[in-house]
Amino acid sequence: MPTIRINRKVFENYAGKKLPTDKLKDRISYLGTDLEEVNDNEIIVEIFPNRPDMLSVQGFARAFSSFIGAKTGLRNYKVEHSGEKVIIDKSVKDVRPYTACAIVRNMHFDDEKIKEVIDIQEKLHITYGRNREKVAIGIYPYEKIKTPITFKAENPEDIIFQPLEFAREINASQILEQHPAGKEYGHLLDGKKKFPVFRDANKEVLSVPPIINSHKTGKISEKTTDIFIECSGFDLETLKKCLNIIVAALHEMGGKVCSMDITDGNKKYTTPDLKPEEIKVDIGFINKWLGLDLNENEIKKFLEMMGYGYSGKKAQIPAYRADIIHQTDLAEDVAIAYGYENFKETIPHVATIAEEDGLEAFKRKISELFAGLGFLEASTYHLTNHELQCRKMNADMHLIELANSISSDYDRLRAWVIPSLMEILGNNRHHEYPQKIFTIGKVFRKNDNFGTNVEENERLAAVIASEKTDYTEIRQALDYLFRSIDAKHDVKETEHSSFIQGRVARVSVNGKNIAYIGEIHPQVLSNWNIEVPVAAFEINITELFGIINKK
Repeated sequence: MPTIRINRKVFENYAGKKLPTDKLKDRISYLGTDLEEVNDNEIIVEIFPNRPDMLSVQGFARAFSSFIGAKTGLRNYKVEHSGEKVIIDKSVKDVRPYTACAIVRNMHFDDEKIKEVIDIQEKLHITYGRNREKVAIGIYPYEKIKTPITFKAENPEDIIFQPLEFAREINASQILEQHPAGKEYGHLLDGKKKFPVFRDANKEVLSVPPIINSHKTGKISEKTTDIFIECSGFDLETLKKCLNIIVAALHEMGGKVCSMDITDGNKKYTTPDLKPEEIKVDIGFINKWLGLDLNENEIKKFLEMMGYGYSGKKAQIPAYRADIIHQTDLAEDVAIAYGYENFKETIPHVATIAEEDGLEAFKRKISELFAGLGFLEASTYHLTNHELQCRKMNADMHLIELANSISSDYDRLRAWVIPSLMEILGNNRHHEYPQKIFTIGKVFRKNDNFGTNVEENERLAAVIASEKTDYTEIRQALDYLFRSIDAKHDVKETEHSSFIQGRVARVSVNGKNIAYIGEIHPQVLSNWNIEVPVAAFEINITELFGIINKK
């Protein structure tokens, strides 16, 4: 988890209330963060990944101020329309296709505030931006820029500028080889013939995202009063949310937020939009989850303590909150405001003898077997998207779509697990090989025989990535598993569009197909920018456990 170190006096000024040290420690600990230290000058606290809006002193103080009752309810942010334009050129579609932008005026920078802005940017890069892969953020002195701004893709040799804190002008290819940021983040542009670049109306380079800003147009100073902010990446809604987090913090610093008009081919949109979203509050659901009996006024009070608005049985979600998707998220915030220390322990009235669930014990045994084979276990998400599950895997899978998804990154339930491991390999291709990883997780498919019309199964998936890996190596791992659990299996050649023809097989136990195994197709490897062979298998653990139990 990211750790933030904030100036206590600055924090108390933003929070609007000064508490004794003991009380301050107590309230911070119950806000849903992990407090490390509070002294007279500094507060050091770990922020959980689901609250990127609290990664700045402004955002953390905003949440704390509501929590302690200094300033509760929804904060209103005025956005003025600047009329300034950003143009997305079609050339960037295959590189880094989207951007969300804003102008913030009337800033009064000193050395401390410049550090705060840089800290917001870097903390969001590391967490919400997944080390710049998902979101790259650029902040620029607006007085050095002439609009309209163009976001396009160009040959790296044609992008010549002086990168931030570098002695001379070089081209974008040389930046990857010579600049520290290029060496660290260059892998994000692996395999790209053209690089994304922001240029202003004078053709001046602003930055090459996600690598580095220009030293000339991309460095703010104490003389800077107006700034231009851009967030670039692959999912527009994620970029908009990240931009909202930044401009809300800058608004708290005294800045005036101004929107920009963005043209993307035939589409036009304006960012930022700081109007709150709404979600209907299910009071019965919240009480059931928390084991409480709260009335509507009490829930309204607790939601306002967490920075929400409340009207007509609906919660108004602040535009900077990226973590509110379901009623359970509202329930969690109600629990925080109610106070975890106020929950009373209860002893169940039913006497039972505890026993580990059989499937869980089976999964644990499998995990131990694969750890013994030198595989690393990964924890992967149930939520995904069509791009990762189907297009990149060269597969046509029926995915269950969420009814009200907040982000297109997570708008479907996964149908198989190998894509989750391929994503990990794709994100770690700059690390040495061989890479051997496995995961055990749920998959989902439509089945009208279930009350929810969705059937859940546990799957085991394992992959090996190296220059020498092949079908034989992954088959040895599969055979070892079946020997260890004393289960006989049959393997027959089959076809699957994600695997190489002639090097893929169907695995069955007692005549029931439960697995695929094979070498991943070169086109799939190319889709993930993986340059070494990958062998993989995936087994339905739920069905395998049922077969073994019958024996």
